[in-house]
Amino acid sequence: MLIDTHCHVHFNAYKDDMDDVVRSCLSEGVQMVTIGTQKDTSANGIALSEKYDGVWATVGLHPSHIFAGYHDEGEVQFKPRNETFDPEYYGNLLKHPKVVAVGEMGLDYHYAYEGVSLEEMKAKEASAFEAGARLAIANDLPVVIHCRDAHEDQIALIEKIWGAYKEGESIRGVIHCFTGTKRDAERYVALGFMLAFGGTITYPPRKSDVAAGKELLTDVVKWAPLDRIVVETDAPYLTPVPHRGERNTPLNVKFVAQKIAELRDISLEETASATTANARKLFRKMNTEHVR
Repeated sequence: MLIDTHCHVHFNAYKDDMDDVVRSCLSEGVQMVTIGTQKDTSANGIALSEKYDGVWATVGLHPSHIFAGYHDEGEVQFKPRNETFDPEYYGNLLKHPKVVAVGEMGLDYHYAYEGVSLEEMKAKEASAFEAGARLAIANDLPVVIHCRDAHEDQIALIEKIWGAYKEGESIRGVIHCFTGTKRDAERYVALGFMLAFGGTITYPPRKSDVAAGKELLTDVVKWAPLDRIVVETDAPYLTPVPHRGERNTPLNVKFVAQKIAELRDISLEETASATTANARKLFRKMNTEHVR
């Protein structure tokens, strides 16, 4: 069995075959966590999780949805957002027994938004993240962190928040689609985080990076403690090799697990067993029987 710890099978990309996709994954032994990115997708993920054993949900505000200029071409039913994190709204959602975490949320400096200065963007993303983190802490839930081009600030913010609220206790959380450096990974692991690897680890490295002897993402996969690794797809995005270019589904998490096994010179069975155990340790509510 494998657990895809981060997917969006409740998104518009699956509007015509959502239930078929979920059933096919479950029948192949792949369970999944649907990830909320704003109010609608958080609620929709819960609705989907209610229909199936082996499907869970998270609720949260993706940093790009804080700004009005964000638009996902694959999500045509959603208008560009300008959402402020609402603790009451998300607090009510996370009471649901199938909600296992708060997120995805975090810092993303990759995009620029018209009419929004860099300073304003950073401040709003940090404020939303802190609000979500406080909610997670108050409800003893882990966090799912989206971080892109912002690891230094993200780590500093984590240290600030958990230093104030959970001093002396380990942090439960996961860094979604980790693509940082080994040094970044070391710092997250030291803080108590899991590292989630997805389809990006199956992509060939840039020839220029290899020629220059640069550190590769696969080097981080080889280094990471096995008890801190979980697998994900981010479906419908980031489809792994050999299906790159196609719509992704949680079933493709097996290719991520196979790549981890290959890089670490261990069996697929050991990889599956370890990452599944790690997911259940991270998302404790998975281990509580759910009664519809």
